[in-house]
Amino acid sequence: MIFTISGESGSGKTTVGNLLASRLNYKFFSGGYFFRIKAEEYNMDLIEFSAYAEKHPEIDRQEDDMIVDFMRKNDNIVIESRLAGLMAYKNNINSIKIYLNTSLATRIDRLSRRDKNTGPKQVISRSRSEFLRYMMFYGMDYRVFTYYDYIIDTDFISPENIVENIIKFYQKL
Repeated sequence: MIFTISGESGSGKTTVGNLLASRLNYKFFSGGYFFRIKAEEYNMDLIEFSAYAEKHPEIDRQEDDMIVDFMRKNDNIVIESRLAGLMAYKNNINSIKIYLNTSLATRIDRLSRRDKNTGPKQVISRSRSEFLRYMMFYGMDYRVFTYYDYIIDTDFISPENIVENIIKFYQKL
């Protein structure tokens, strides 16, 4: 089985993905893993490659294709990426698509604790930028719940309880 974990920045994707993979004895992959591979292909460090990718939209497409191909060739994985669930949905990949829904206030709190230079303006600006970029690239909003099998509001629930709920959901299928 493949589990995709999607959601906005600060929703808990990486934390929940790691915990779920550990609990199921699956391998965990973050969208950043694929970004690093692409950076290596271009012989750039992550900072250089991020700047390059901003000016070259084909990089996002290449990374997306790489993730889709990876999901088609692998099993017993948990993959965390803002777009993993949408890509699995669009490409008819057999998976359980999880969306972690989180309020803006909680996301701002989490992200500002993680990075002291992040505040409300930065979180809102990043969200707008990502929304516009993804709509331009895909013509779809990855936050539309119909793409997902299970939506969990993460504001007032621990990552361990989120994982427990995902496993219960999976066992009922």
